[in-house]
Amino acid sequence: MTQQPFELPHFYMPYPARLNPHLDEARAHSVEWAREMGMLEGSGVWEQADLDAHDYGLLCAYTHPECDGPALSLITDWYVWVFFFDDHFLETFKRTQDRVGGKAYLDRLPLFMPMDLSTPMPEPQNPVEAGLADLWTRTVPSMSADWRRRFAVATEHLLNESLWELSNINEGRVSNPVEYIEMRRKVGGAPWSSGLVEYATSEVPAAVAESRPLRVLMETFSDAVHLRNDLFSYQREVEDEGELSNGVLVLETFFGCTTQEAADTVNDVLTSRLHQFEHTALTEVPAVALEKGLTPQEVAAVAAYTQGLQDWQSGGHEWHMRSSRYMNQRAEPTAPWRAPTGPGTSAADIGALLAAAGAERLRAYTHTPYQKVGPSRLPDFYMPFQLELSPHLDAARHRLTEWSHRMGILQEGVWDEDKLAAYDLALCSAGLDPDATPEALDLSAQWLAWGTYGDDYYPLVFGHRRDLAAARLTTQRLSACMPVDGEPATLPLNAMERGLIDLWARTTADMTPDQRRFLKDAVDVMTESWVWELSNQLQNRIPDPVDYLEMRRATFGSDLTLSLCRMGHGPAVPPEVYRSGPVRSLENAAVDYACLLNDVFSYQKEIEYEGEIHNAILVVQNFFGIDYPTALAVVHDLMTQRMQQFEHVAAHELPIVYDDFGLSDEAREIMRNYVVDLQNWMAGILNWHREVDRYKAEFLARRSHGFLPDRAPAVPVLS
Repeated sequence: MTQQPFELPHFYMPYPARLNPHLDEARAHSVEWAREMGMLEGSGVWEQADLDAHDYGLLCAYTHPECDGPALSLITDWYVWVFFFDDHFLETFKRTQDRVGGKAYLDRLPLFMPMDLSTPMPEPQNPVEAGLADLWTRTVPSMSADWRRRFAVATEHLLNESLWELSNINEGRVSNPVEYIEMRRKVGGAPWSSGLVEYATSEVPAAVAESRPLRVLMETFSDAVHLRNDLFSYQREVEDEGELSNGVLVLETFFGCTTQEAADTVNDVLTSRLHQFEHTALTEVPAVALEKGLTPQEVAAVAAYTQGLQDWQSGGHEWHMRSSRYMNQRAEPTAPWRAPTGPGTSAADIGALLAAAGAERLRAYTHTPYQKVGPSRLPDFYMPFQLELSPHLDAARHRLTEWSHRMGILQEGVWDEDKLAAYDLALCSAGLDPDATPEALDLSAQWLAWGTYGDDYYPLVFGHRRDLAAARLTTQRLSACMPVDGEPATLPLNAMERGLIDLWARTTADMTPDQRRFLKDAVDVMTESWVWELSNQLQNRIPDPVDYLEMRRATFGSDLTLSLCRMGHGPAVPPEVYRSGPVRSLENAAVDYACLLNDVFSYQKEIEYEGEIHNAILVVQNFFGIDYPTALAVVHDLMTQRMQQFEHVAAHELPIVYDDFGLSDEAREIMRNYVVDLQNWMAGILNWHREVDRYKAEFLARRSHGFLPDRAPAVPVLS
């Protein structure tokens, strides 16, 4: 037997696996169905022996233990279909590198997922099309239009990512950890699986289906499923097949550590994602159910869905433990409180495991705020793009001060002219958009001032008073300041509302309702993320690393920034281009670089003076149990890799997107300019952080972050 490359860790799995009693029925049905669809003898992909060896019936019986026989058979058919698609696409297009044929093949598949079942489907041309047509017709009548839409989108993402895999199949590149987590969700299929969990349990109400708590449940479920698979499949994928998309290999490469150390770290991340799942299910899900006014039946549906995701975790783990497809020798029992049997086991072993799990979970809540950390340490940042500054900078500074006074931003006890000058947000705008007109530069600087003021205001005012309810009400009122279809804006009660109403009217004057709606969603994402930060602050909870990085994009206002960058692009660039994987990857890499950059500069300000817990360096310190310099080195490495990923996507992946969408010369030029906009954005943000006083030790010692000494804390007056 080939020696294992590492010892499998002890997995955190508190939910016992259960087996559906209808297993044999599902196995028999799936074989007949696959033969009827043309997937077996004669397909050139599978024989019955292949399907029997895969045993998707066992997988589905473990992951869906409570559904009835017909439902289990249908779900098993879906898994047979998706795995057949993967192998069929491999044999037909990946091995031959036929990208044109692969794209035409994928472009037809959405035709077999009509929202309205009365819409005629084309005649299937292969087993994948035949299987999808049959499954869609059998599945969607019992589900709502909202579920159909969400499941169709998840299915399309799963299928379309095969095209990007085909484009990069010979690239020989190991991704960075953030990029890997994002891409693994899409190609791994767990978000798609969560849709079938809804089918097997209860459909999630539309009112909360796309809320942050339900999204986090799905994403933590996905990450845990995928990282667990990476641990079990490392030997087969990396050593036998030469695969580069494996989380153990990704961390092994990123940290330059041993395979065993990387495997242990992957398991730590996996455990952290399960802890995040539990935290979200117990805290954020009940809160959003109350906020949205869910009925008892709808609350029960969310609970059943959550239980279904837990069942999938434990069942999928049990399947990995039993399958000959994976490395599972000497794997330890999964449930810490279920005593292992055999020689050498004792109650002390279980106690040690419980203590370790509890210590890991509690560490996130035991940070001591306001620790003295000294001036922020600044590494040698990788910045390949040249800075350019707008010639209208000085005038914009003067007008920003006037606007801030007019809106009342300098009269509420949070900012004054000294702080506004020290933050010099017009300098940031001058670097972000060096070619802007004076009017556009003013608008950009004022948006930055408004967003930065709000980001300071929430923790200072609401955190100081520990008033989460007022923060939620403020956030709702801010959303009402942005009318989409001509309805009147709410009457402003404070500077934030007054500033937003003014910016909204000037920014959206020439926008369509859809464009306004998109921009409003971007602002809402940012303001709602401030409430998330406040909730963590009140719990003194340092967030999970993956959750932090993804929410950091929201707290930084990245969707708002990107929306403003795209203004004026016009209809030449279809919306689908912006939603494509490579464009989102490009944007996320740029945003992550800027967010991590901010965390490096603001470390002393946030940790020492504000008692803040939302900083990437602190998150890394807490997760790995390391000191400030070591954590800074990890964050700096990640920044560098995110910038290198930006360069890679721009050079190698975007040209493929342009060809796939058949973009006109005008649209290609717009997208090339958009890349330049993002380059200016990153260079301008680095310059701003270097130049302004906001993060410098001398300014912090003189003006530590707090209320102005000559006035009482501002208390918002809310109706």
